[in-house]
Amino acid sequence: MTTYAPLVDALAHYRQYHRDRRNVATHAAGIPMIVLAVEILLSRRVWELPGFTLTPAVIATVAAALYYLKLDKLLGGALALVLVGMARFGLEVAQMETAVWLGSGIGLFVLGWAFQFLGHHFEGRKPAFLDDLRSLLIGPLFVTAEAAFALGLCGELKREIEGIG
Repeated sequence: MTTYAPLVDALAHYRQYHRDRRNVATHAAGIPMIVLAVEILLSRRVWELPGFTLTPAVIATVAAALYYLKLDKLLGGALALVLVGMARFGLEVAQMETAVWLGSGIGLFVLGWAFQFLGHHFEGRKPAFLDDLRSLLIGPLFVTAEAAFALGLCGELKREIEGIG
């Protein structure tokens, strides 16, 4: 095995709950909605520092990005860039009227989870996080990996994951 074992193990475990292509497709839509919703909802509390705006979303983004980068530089780096963009967008939405901020955040959160549960209806299996809460962190990385696989990237990782599952 040439890929970082914890990455392969985490994605292989997550994939066991996501084999139906319709489920994977609903996750490709739902997980980004949920992540963006969290970024929006965690961006309202702002601490202005010299030359920098700090929010709970920024703290969560940095922590998640470091975790993803530890698991894999390529996928983690790609996901970190997406998270930074979402955090920036979340900050913009959080500066809008309270109804817009809450409506956007809660609306995306509910819609994202609706997609998730629809996918698991197709799958005929409960969501992975019901067995392991760490799956909530692996979901965004799974979507990133699936996008990479669809683009013909990370073939060795895909083979290793499929070899375990």
